[in-house]
Amino acid sequence: MKIRVLPSNREFEARHDEPVLSAALRGHFNLPHSCKSGHCSSCRARIVSGEVSYPGARPLGLTADEADLGFALLCQARAASDLVIEARELRRVTDVEIKTLPCRVESRALLAPDVLQLMLRLPAIEPFAFHAGQYLDVLLAGGRRRSFSIASPPHDAARLELHVRRVPGGGFTEALFAHEAAGELLRIEGPIGQFVYADAGTPVIFIAGGTGFAPVKSMLRQALERGQARDIWFYWGARTPVDLYEEALVREWAAMYPRFRYAGVLSGADGTAHPSGLVHEFVLAQHRDLAPFEVYAAGPPAMVEAIRAGFPARGLAPGQLHFDSFDYAPR
Repeated sequence: MKIRVLPSNREFEARHDEPVLSAALRGHFNLPHSCKSGHCSSCRARIVSGEVSYPGARPLGLTADEADLGFALLCQARAASDLVIEARELRRVTDVEIKTLPCRVESRALLAPDVLQLMLRLPAIEPFAFHAGQYLDVLLAGGRRRSFSIASPPHDAARLELHVRRVPGGGFTEALFAHEAAGELLRIEGPIGQFVYADAGTPVIFIAGGTGFAPVKSMLRQALERGQARDIWFYWGARTPVDLYEEALVREWAAMYPRFRYAGVLSGADGTAHPSGLVHEFVLAQHRDLAPFEVYAAGPPAMVEAIRAGFPARGLAPGQLHFDSFDYAPR
C-alpha cells in the first residue's frame, strides 16, 4: 500500500499486515510516537482518504469520537488501501542517519534481579550518531523487533548501553537472562525516536519510572558531563529500593554537581528514608509552579499519562513537556 503524508506530500510503502507506524519508521519517516502499543495517543493522525483496520478492538488510546472524526493510531492501524494521512513529521532528529548494523554483546551485568545491562560493541568502521534519549530496535527472526532506549550518551558512543527488563514469558528477554550473552552477535536498527534532549538553558525536571531511567541516564550524563549551566532535578519512581538499580551512581552525581538534585520515590512500603507514593505526585508537591521548567519523563504509560494530565494545570507549557511512554512489546 502507498501512504502519502500531508502536508509534506512525502510517500512510503506499507504492507497490509504491518502497522502504518512501523512502515513509516522502516522508511525513515520520523512520525510522532511513544509507547507503540495503542495507549499513549502520541501517534494519532487523521486519515484524509483510504481505510485502516486494527488487528483487534479499537485501541484504548483512541476514543470513539476521535475515530468518528477520522483519526487513527498509527502504531496499531493497518492500511486496508492506499492512504493519505495528515501527520506531523519531526525534522528535529533527521540529522542522524538510521542504520541497520551488526553488533556484539561485549558484556552483560545484572543491575537488579529483573534488569540486565547490555553493553554493545559496534563495528569500528561504522560511526553511530544519535541524540540523548533515542532508542534502537534489536532485529529478531521472523521480522520481530524489540525496542530499547540507549542509556549511554552521544559523547561516549564507543559502546552502547541498554537496560533490559525481564518480561515473564517474553522470548527474547528470557533468553538473555537464561544464558551468558557476552560475545553474541545481534542486529540493530537505529537511532529512532523524537524523545531527545536539548539544552534550552531553563531549569529542567527529569522523571523516570523503572527502566525509564535508561534514556534519562543518557540525557543526564550529557547535561552533567558537558557542563551545561542549568538547574537539574531528577525524580526516579519505583516500587522498592532494589528497583532504583543505579541509585548509588545517581547519588554520586548529586554529590559531584551542585546544580543537580535527586530524589527516589517508592510506591511500595519499605521502611527506608525514601519518600513514598507516586513519583508524579511527589514532583507536584515539590514544585507548585512548573511554568519555568522543561520536563522530560520516561516510564510506564500510566505515569506518563498522569504527568500529561496534571502538569499543565501547574503552568507547564505544552511545548515544555517531552515524554517517552514505555510498554512491553506484544508476544
